[in-house]
Amino acid sequence: MAPAAPKSGDAIFASVDRVNAELFTLTYGAIVRQLLTDLEEVDEVNKQLDQMGYNIGVRLVDEFLAKSNVSRCVDFRETAEVIAKVGFKMFLGVTASVTNWDTEGTTCSLIMEDNPLVDFVELPDTCQGLHYCNILSGVVRGALEMVSMKTEVTWLRDMLKGDDVFELQVKLLKQIPEEYPYKDDE
Repeated sequence: MAPAAPKSGDAIFASVDRVNAELFTLTYGAIVRQLLTDLEEVDEVNKQLDQMGYNIGVRLVDEFLAKSNVSRCVDFRETAEVIAKVGFKMFLGVTASVTNWDTEGTTCSLIMEDNPLVDFVELPDTCQGLHYCNILSGVVRGALEMVSMKTEVTWLRDMLKGDDVFELQVKLLKQIPEEYPYKDDE
């Protein structure tokens, strides 16, 4: 039997169970609001959202690989395209474009014109340092670490702060060699 062909982001999005978008958006907003109340410092909230996202990304990559039938990516460039076109579509219902590659092919930007996390959101003046969607940077970082890529993920542009798009910069710090828990030669 031939291996299943990789599914497109649209095909996966159509076939997965979904939660109501408004419920998802409002629940995320409530989490961010509670973090702001509990932690009081915007920088601490940013760190906590990133850590929450990292923990989600570490687990989400298994579901992504199981449902998407995507084969192993050849390089970081291909990995970024798969995240933007398949991963974002599968879990958020939106796609991103991959642009702004550096000459070494280790840094790029994921640009989203739409982001379901920010529906109904306005940042007050006291929260201008808040990266409201920082959970997404953590998700990307955690998922990439599970496929042996140590990355740094930062927000460059944010529509909540008046920019025209959401831009997430992904920088490959190093390729982690895969380690196997046992040796076959014994």
